[in-house]
Amino acid sequence: MERIKILWVDDEIEMLKPHFLFLDDRGYTTTPCTNGQDALDLIEAHPYDVILLDENMPGLNGLETLVEIKNKKPNLPVVMITKNEEEQIMEEAIGSKISDYLIKPVNPHQILLSLKKILNQKNLVAEKTTQSYQQEFGKIAQTLMDLESFDDWIEYFKKLMYWELELETLEDNSFFDIFETQKKEANAQFAKFIKSNYPKWMQGDPGPTLSHTVFQKYVVPEIKETQPTLLVLIDNLRFDQWKTIVPELVSNFTIEQEHTYFSILPTATQYARNSFFSGLTPLEIERRFPQWWKSDTDEGGKNLYEKELLEAQWERSNFKRPISYHKITQLQHSQQLIKNLQNHTHEGLTTVVYNFVDMISHAKTEMEVIKELAPDNKAYRSITLSWFRNSPLKDLLKKAASLGFKVLLTTDHGTINVGHPSAVVGDRETSLNLRYKTGRSLSYETKNVLECKDPHSFQLPAVSLNSPFIFAQGDYYFVYKNNYNHFVNFFKNTFQHGGVSMEEMIIPFVVLSPR
Repeated sequence: MERIKILWVDDEIEMLKPHFLFLDDRGYTTTPCTNGQDALDLIEAHPYDVILLDENMPGLNGLETLVEIKNKKPNLPVVMITKNEEEQIMEEAIGSKISDYLIKPVNPHQILLSLKKILNQKNLVAEKTTQSYQQEFGKIAQTLMDLESFDDWIEYFKKLMYWELELETLEDNSFFDIFETQKKEANAQFAKFIKSNYPKWMQGDPGPTLSHTVFQKYVVPEIKETQPTLLVLIDNLRFDQWKTIVPELVSNFTIEQEHTYFSILPTATQYARNSFFSGLTPLEIERRFPQWWKSDTDEGGKNLYEKELLEAQWERSNFKRPISYHKITQLQHSQQLIKNLQNHTHEGLTTVVYNFVDMISHAKTEMEVIKELAPDNKAYRSITLSWFRNSPLKDLLKKAASLGFKVLLTTDHGTINVGHPSAVVGDRETSLNLRYKTGRSLSYETKNVLECKDPHSFQLPAVSLNSPFIFAQGDYYFVYKNNYNHFVNFFKNTFQHGGVSMEEMIIPFVVLSPR
């Protein structure tokens, strides 16, 4: 096994020979150095695994040397060793991204512990993660057979997402491959659960919170006369993506409550989001507000009346304070809202629809660059986090916290990375979505779909008398038989929505209180 190379920089290096011998017996090769300038020359000439750096040295002191080391080798771990316990010194060192901070006198065991923590942490975490997953594997498989209620499914899905985020940190993909097989089996069972229960929920039987009931259940109770409330709906935000951006929010907010709810079918914007804002099923919207509903085959945008649907629900809820609605589709829209947010503190509800995640998922089917950046779930989460860290949305939320807004953060539906094509035949009036279809004369592979032959049983408007809905299960996606191979390859491994999967249907609703 290759020995770990240490550069130890201290103007009293001769006094540290017992430490060198101790480390040598444990597989570490230590190079002594008495000053900062020589240390900088050495790291240019030789590869070291870690630097032990004295803070108080004549000439180039420890902090000055640290800055130069980080300029030359930003990823090289540095342990600062000092007699000085002044807070300012510690803050400067930590701000320069040291890996650890030790106070003199240090004994060899302290040094060894620090080195192991820095150099072996990744391996130790990986080993612990794989051991824990091995222990949980059987429980996860057994639990799948015992799931009965929607609450059971929510908790099971959360456990799966926990393990997905844990396993993605491992360099060895073998356990992740096993997990993916478990998740596919879970989605197959989830589709059976939805087939058995969804029609009853939509006809009024007790069930989970759904798109058309979530506003009354989770939004209305948070409206207070003395506090402004900001409702932010990020479209296509999956539960795992929410978990990925949590660390970016905790400095400004306390997570007061974390709910989950079920998107209605189809898990598509025109159905799920219109139902969210109206508090009505798609069929009820069509009957009450036909001027605001457009079916799949109608010309024009399908979400042009969210503001009107929201205002109608607000009025039915008997709130008197004003509300506002903002759809963010371009950079300048968000910048303008940030600038003017203080003008909305008198409102009962300030609503923002943020379309960026939807742009990512749709762009992925059209731009080769995005396909390269987000070929799988891990990369999709990564690109979402990168976007959020640098987005105007993060600035908007920070501004909201400073103004005392309570923030309700949610989404309309999730997405799934599709991998298996399913052939479908339809006429010119058939809808275009890859995860659901409605129209006359549909021909399809029944084993891959959830069928809805009577749209009204799912509280959906029917395009015509003989227009059933079909929803893709698992990671299937619909492809017409014309030019089949081209579209199979074009859409494979893209993120789509509209069908039946845990990722599309089980979605977050979070209450954030400003710190």
